[in-house]
Parts: sequence; C-alpha cells; structure tokens
Amino acid sequence: MNTQQVTLAQHSDNLTKLLATAGLPNQQQEYLRYFINSYNEKTKISKQISQNYRPFLADDKNLGEFNLLFKEMYYPIVANRSFGSKIWDVDGNEYVDIMMGLGINLFGHNPSFIKEALIAQLDKGIQIGPQSELVGEVAELVSQLTGMERVCFSNTGTEAVMSAIRIARAVTGRNKIVIFSGSYHGHFDGTLIKVNKAENNCSGLPLAPGVLPNFVSDVLVLDYSNPESLEIIKTHQQELAAVLVVPVQTSRPALQPKEFLHQLRELTQANEIALIFDEMVTGFRIHPGGAQAYFGVKADIATYGKIVGGGMPIGVIAGDSKYMDAIDGGMWNYGDDSYPQTKKTFFAGTFCKHPLAMTAAKAVLKYLQSEGLSLQQKLNARTTQFVSTLNDYFAVEGLPLRMANFGSLFGSASVELSEENSVASVAMSLLKYHLLNQGVHLLGVSGYLSTAHTDEDINYILQAVKNSVEQIRTGGFLPPRAAV
Repeated sequence: MNTQQVTLAQHSDNLTKLLATAGLPNQQQEYLRYFINSYNEKTKISKQISQNYRPFLADDKNLGEFNLLFKEMYYPIVANRSFGSKIWDVDGNEYVDIMMGLGINLFGHNPSFIKEALIAQLDKGIQIGPQSELVGEVAELVSQLTGMERVCFSNTGTEAVMSAIRIARAVTGRNKIVIFSGSYHGHFDGTLIKVNKAENNCSGLPLAPGVLPNFVSDVLVLDYSNPESLEIIKTHQQELAAVLVVPVQTSRPALQPKEFLHQLRELTQANEIALIFDEMVTGFRIHPGGAQAYFGVKADIATYGKIVGGGMPIGVIAGDSKYMDAIDGGMWNYGDDSYPQTKKTFFAGTFCKHPLAMTAAKAVLKYLQSEGLSLQQKLNARTTQFVSTLNDYFAVEGLPLRMANFGSLFGSASVELSEENSVASVAMSLLKYHLLNQGVHLLGVSGYLSTAHTDEDINYILQAVKNSVEQIRTGGFLPPRAAV
C-alpha cells in the first residue's frame, strides 16, 4: 500500500463553488464546508488510498449512490484490523461496527472458535479437488438445524440462488418464476430485475445495462405482501416453476408478513410450484432454523450464506429430496441394486466445498447447535430494545424517523427518501457521515448487532446518534427542537 504517491488537491475553492451552486442557504453551506473538511482530515489516508488506486481499481464499494454534493466524502473507510465489535481504520480511528460484514459477523469480528479452527485447517493444507473430509458433517449439521433434507454448497449466495432456480425449473419442467419487488437475490442476471411499470402486467425489465431482456422474460415481479399477488400467481400457476421470496427484506425490516407467507405456502404446495426461501440474511439469525422456523413455514428449497460461513465465502442450497436429487441423481446404496434415478441438472464450481469454508461453517454450526435458541433470543431482544430506545429519542426530538428490526437486523421504517437533495434526503445522508465521524461504522442507516456488542457499545451508538442529530441541526438541516 502506497499512500504517498499522490497529494490530494486542495479542494476548498472547488468545494466552495460546489456548495454555492447547490442552492443551499449560507448557514448550510458554511456548515457543510466545515464538516466535509473535518471529515476529510479525520479519514485522510482512506481518502488518499481511494484517489491513488482509482486509475487501477474498478470499485463501487461506497456509501450509496454518488451525490455530487458529497463528492469529497465519497470514499470507503479502509479497514486495518478488527476484533469483537470494533474495527480500526488506516488512519487509526476506532469504530463500533454495525455493518458487521454486511450481516456475516453474528459473533463479532474474529471470534476465537472460528479463528482457531481456520488456523488448524491451514496447518493441514488447502486441498482443492479431493473431497473435504468435513463436507458431509457440515451438510448434516445444516440439515439438523434447518430441517432441510439434503444440502449442497456453492461459493456465494448469488450462486446458491441461481442454482436453486435452476433446480426448480429442472424438476418442475416449467420456465417462469415469481420474485417480489424490494427483494435482493444477488447479482445473477436472472434476478437483476425491476418491475415494468409502463406495461403494468407484472413483467420485468433488466435492472442494469448488460442484463439481457431474454434473461428476465420468464420472471414476474409482484408486490410483496399484497393479496393481489396471490391471485396473479393463481393465474399463472401452470407456468410457474418457483416463487422466490426473501421473507423479510433488509430494506423493509418492518414488513414481516407471516400470514402472507402461510398463504403463499398453501398456494404453491397446491400447485406443485417450488417455494424458495432466500435466507441469506435471515438464516441462523432470527432462529437456528431461520425464517422458516420463525414463521412456521417450510419451504421446498432454501438458500443460505453470510453467517454460516463465519467470514469465509460460502453459499448453501438446501431442500427436499424431490428437488435436491436433481444435483446428484438421488439416494442409492452400495451392495444392492439401487442407483441414481433422478434426472440431473448442471451444478459445479472449482471452489465449492473449499476446506476453509467448510472448516468455518462447521465451527459456526457446532457453536449455534451448542448455544441453542437462547443465543438468538437474547440478541434479538437486545436489538429490539436498542431500536425502541432510538425510536423514543426520535419521537421526543420530533424527527420523522422510525426504525424497525427483525432479529439482529435493524433499519429504517420511515418513508423512503427518493428525491435527491431534498432537505430530508440530505439530512439522512449527513446522518450517515456524521455517525462515521462519531466512530460508528455502518452502511446506510441500517445495520446488525452481534453477540460481541456490549451495553457500552450500544450506549456509544445511541450517544453518537444524539450528537449527530445536534450537529446536523446546528447546520440548519433539521428544524429546531420544538419547545416543550
């Protein structure tokens, strides 16, 4: 890493010009100039690294969509080390981390039981090609915790979802699938879809340039939790291979439609449509058995990742034998006349069942099994209390913000702020930057608590929110506190 190659340009004149053309009152311009310079000074090596390597590194890891107003703060915090609930950046700043590896680190950073298992495996080598001696045991542990009959492994959640859809199409012999608006299923072309509002027929459009229309032509995009969506599924029931659902979306944690999921289960079961639960975030978080156990809904196929990998990349596809037999032809035995009889689809990957991923997964699953449901119950209750305290504060301050949580995931339950550079939108963006400046590492205004977070950490976050709101109010981006 070379942070001395480039000296950052003095941007005060440019910043002044930019703020002047943004149409902001003088109070807001002056505050933004002060805050942006302060933020840049505190994280100057992170910024310099972004500038130095941008000619070579094509990277979109950031704090959201590019906003010209915040251009000078548009760079990721570069991490140097981490432990427990904390990370430290290359500038030496300490943060209470609530990004938590985008939901991976349920036990905090670098927990000893995973670290020691990985070191032991490194001593034994990384054998790619031969079967990992752990893979069968890990599959059995996934089955025991989730109730799914059979299991296979991929490298990422995106691969797991892609494979689950392929399995459903192979087994049912149907082409169309249903996904729901607001869901994210990874970056497979077949799920990078947005609803076609112009046609108003539930068809989808490619979400991004490069995604071909043919990839999304067999996908219906329906409104999540809307009873009308069930009627549309009935209309297309003979064409549908699968309904793919994220039980609780990270962008809408307040939406927890138990009754809708039960109705969806009944409808798909009656019409032999595969119900696929995408449990990348909810799996092992809300309950050892994931959202299926929490809502009392058994899917035909479920996909997992994140937590189960313990920090290593992994994807898991698990489900009923009816579907999973499409991977290997189904169950058979030595010493009798049995043989694989189910027609197979294609599934492969050089790094699937990577020994380090299997090692970390075994450590995670054994730990979850030994701790039992109480681990999730305690963490979920702490998160609920944390969110409740935040909402009480927002209410007292008269702020139009409300948070919600699903297990240890928490995020905004307020109205979406889509108008760029509206006062509310700017205030929300500033809240993210102020929390970073206060030593809270986050992505957007959502996050995750882990078992490593202490009461002291939670109180620190709460105080950081209060300090940030006061500063943003000082800058004129929030209305004065109402007189009591």
